[in-house]
Amino acid sequence: MQSLSNKEQRELVQLLKKGDMTAFDAIYSQYCKRLFRFVLRYIKNEEDAEEIVQDVFVKLWVTRNNIDEHYSFESFLFTITYNATISLLRKKVNETKYVEYLRSIQQVSSAESIIEDISYKELSNNIQSLLEQLTPRQREIFKLSREEGLTHAEIAERLNISTSTVKNHIVSTLSFFKSKINNELIVSALILKLFF
Repeated sequence: MQSLSNKEQRELVQLLKKGDMTAFDAIYSQYCKRLFRFVLRYIKNEEDAEEIVQDVFVKLWVTRNNIDEHYSFESFLFTITYNATISLLRKKVNETKYVEYLRSIQQVSSAESIIEDISYKELSNNIQSLLEQLTPRQREIFKLSREEGLTHAEIAERLNISTSTVKNHIVSTLSFFKSKINNELIVSALILKLFF
């Protein structure tokens, strides 16, 4: 399908905000295949990719009044899709079979995929190296969470600190990892497994 001009896209968005289903259908036709390919690059599962794209368009319709016409609609749409993909990875990463599936596909993924040039083993080694750069408290909380499998509340009780302090340290550690490892999806998929 031919790309829309900026003017055409703005007009469709304005109509969409007014609840125009024809505009919604036009936007769906324009973007559904692109969004599907975008999601499929990361999760390698067609059913999940289709579900995410459907959820994105449902969310687009429900929140249409909040669309900022001065902001790139395409960026807005792909941001929603990216966030939905991350949400699914958060859910799936705790399922052992899905984790094993992610590990298996890294061997055959293309350069465009979630794994890119980083193997799981290299990432683990990188994380171990980054651990040495954490503060002693962050490292302690990380190890209690990862190695002993303690919950936030259990860690808080053991260290005699609040649960929110534990959470803040974990968020800080994740932010540090994300700043050091370029591919945010890899970090989200694999680091979340360590903490949640």
